[in-house]
Amino acid sequence: MRDLVIVAIVAWGCLHAIRRPWIGLLVWIWLSMMNPHRYAYGFAFTAPLAQVTAIAVFIGLLVGKDRISQPLRGAPAVWFLLLTVWETLSWALGLDPSGDTAQWLKVIKVNVMVFMALLLLHTRYQIMAATAVLAGSLALLGIKGGIHTLMTGGGGRVWGPPGTFIGDNNEFALALVMTIPILRFLQMQMTGAWQRHAMTAVMVLCALSALGSQSRGALLAIGAMTLWLWWRGQRKLQLGLVLLVLGVGLVIFMPESWTDRMSTINQYQEDRSAMGRISAWWNAWNLAKDYPFGVGFNAARPELFARYSPYPDMVHAAHSIYFQVLGNHGYVGLLIFLALWVSTWRTAGRLIKLGSKDPDLAWLKDFGGMLQVSYIAFLVGGAFLSLVYFDFPYYLMALAVVAHQWASRRSQWPDPVKVPAWQSALGWVKNPKGAAA
Repeated sequence: MRDLVIVAIVAWGCLHAIRRPWIGLLVWIWLSMMNPHRYAYGFAFTAPLAQVTAIAVFIGLLVGKDRISQPLRGAPAVWFLLLTVWETLSWALGLDPSGDTAQWLKVIKVNVMVFMALLLLHTRYQIMAATAVLAGSLALLGIKGGIHTLMTGGGGRVWGPPGTFIGDNNEFALALVMTIPILRFLQMQMTGAWQRHAMTAVMVLCALSALGSQSRGALLAIGAMTLWLWWRGQRKLQLGLVLLVLGVGLVIFMPESWTDRMSTINQYQEDRSAMGRISAWWNAWNLAKDYPFGVGFNAARPELFARYSPYPDMVHAAHSIYFQVLGNHGYVGLLIFLALWVSTWRTAGRLIKLGSKDPDLAWLKDFGGMLQVSYIAFLVGGAFLSLVYFDFPYYLMALAVVAHQWASRRSQWPDPVKVPAWQSALGWVKNPKGAAA
């Protein structure tokens, strides 16, 4: 039954994608974020659902009603294009191009669909729909993990979808922490009390799921995110008290085994996992001097550790987005990677300014602010996790760019005033004059 439901949703999306390829893009986002087929037990588990969806999107571009009507604009989009090109060069000029081909294809597929988001999303309605699908897909997994944490008293570790970028407990936890601010943005657009309360419950369950993963990196990310969320808030005293009570309550709920594990953050010298990461960081730092294009998609090679790490017996994945990029793609790759996120942060800041000046654009202020909160979690938590190729932050980048483009052309070509039924049901009609724009 589960297989039939998943395939039926994908089939429906693909049929609509022939006329409206952006709808197929939403189906792709759902598949890549939630990976529902990984929770099936029949033919859907191995069915090429993502490939079929991508094909439908490209057919829709050729024969559908929607056309790519905007060029690739915005500094983040340009940096993302440069990153894609450099990753390809690193692969082609790396140590083992044939062995890294599968990973390169996986990354290219993700990047191509992010480009599709940059090119296909135009209206506020499309931006809101993509944001809801992006955050909602992970939130559903967060609800499941949060309930599991409650039922096990925090003793059962939470894992992500198997065989994905976030299958490991640490990566899954960071993905949920990044999702919470985006859920908060969606909540800020709701007017109904019950919708807002329900979203609060979802965010709490996602936080519980992240804590239930027993990831120390996620704990640092959620701490940084909470601090920045408080700083961005207007009523700091009231918000601070709410966050403090909620945070203390969640920590008290967790068992002693969780507290013992979190307390080992300061004892990294005695933790072989932590020392393995330090070994990998030294390896990445030193080998980048000899490999200007990087080594490809796998710097965790015993022969490299033997030459470049002071701990050659500790062959370990980088578990850091910064050292992962440095080892795989060299110093130039790292500079492009950092420039991408700096430019995205600045774009989110421009959204905040636009929303502060015009009451009709207030949603942009909310969106830009929560994007920055989400990126704080990614940039802090990512310092201890290997999530360079995870699509979520790149889709947020694309949404920031298209939201800024929408605001730039709004005065010249306003979108038709229309409130979609699903948006009305969720209470997203705070701003009727431009609700669907």
